[in-house]
Amino acid sequence: MIKSFSFYYRYALLIIKKEASCFELLICMREKKKTLASVSSRPKIHSQEFVLGIDGGGTKTRAVIMDENFRVQGEGLSGPSNPLRVGVAQAASEIRHAVDRACHSASVHRSQLVAAEVGLAGVRRGDLRQRMREALTGLSIHQLEVVTDADIALFGATGGEQGLVVIAGTGSICCGMNRRGRKSCAGGWGPVAGDEGSGSWIARRALQAVARASDGRGLATELSEAACDYFKARTDDDLAIAIYAPHMTNDRIAGFAKFVIDAAEDGDKLARAIVCEAGRELGLAACAVIRKLQMERERFQVAYVGGVFTAGETILGHMRRQIKTLAPRVFTAPPKLSPAEAAARMAATHLPRLALAG
Repeated sequence: MIKSFSFYYRYALLIIKKEASCFELLICMREKKKTLASVSSRPKIHSQEFVLGIDGGGTKTRAVIMDENFRVQGEGLSGPSNPLRVGVAQAASEIRHAVDRACHSASVHRSQLVAAEVGLAGVRRGDLRQRMREALTGLSIHQLEVVTDADIALFGATGGEQGLVVIAGTGSICCGMNRRGRKSCAGGWGPVAGDEGSGSWIARRALQAVARASDGRGLATELSEAACDYFKARTDDDLAIAIYAPHMTNDRIAGFAKFVIDAAEDGDKLARAIVCEAGRELGLAACAVIRKLQMERERFQVAYVGGVFTAGETILGHMRRQIKTLAPRVFTAPPKLSPAEAAARMAATHLPRLALAG
């Protein structure tokens, strides 16, 4: 009887252990299911979801679509989207065109865009940024932020670390951030009150030199012929009509800066003086930001963005020398990311629980 009882005891114990194991397995599966449900409720970039970055200025708009690993999947270009220049409705239209072209390039649908950062020139005022956000609701991107072009350029320049970025395209502005995260800007006043060192500023200074040369109030310059060619005028008198034509835009005038830079590199004294002054003006804007942020003794990067810098050392050299008179430890270098790519990365930061590579 004892043996028999012992045998059945062991058998019963085996059954109990098996049942306990099954019970534990069931509990484990239930807990795992709860965990998976919890994780699935978090925001997440799936393989078929993307972030969008926009860089909109006075000349063009660039859209970039990135995947979860920050690889660029598609790009799109359109016309100017500075709302101060073209109006809110036209700016929003150009942004939509750029987004649609980027989506076509990436073979994705707008519904797959989970976040967007829209960096625009001309939106320093909060009310204007709000109007642009409202105008872009048609994109149906739930997480969409509108910031200045300087914000995305600064992020792209320094990767979120302390440093400065000087932007010189159609207009100009300098923005910086110190190690404590404090930000400051100088410039960005537009063609009437500022934009020193920008394409429009260089072009206007050149046209003033042409006017003086034509009147005999100033030295003769190669810029006279270059201006007539660019603005399609036969004579200096025709030039005066061309630059004030109703269809003439600030962007079109700014485009003449390239020919001024070419003339400077070819040795024209007046053109060279204008370009040198442009570099110094950009350096002065950087110095103003450095003083505000108390970075004179720090070592940091000053990045540069915009079409004016295609002139290379012709502009950069004068800007760098001006900055080093105040902050000798700075160094100039291209940005780490383009403004549009920086905007796309900034868009991802608004989804804080995302596990993003890169």
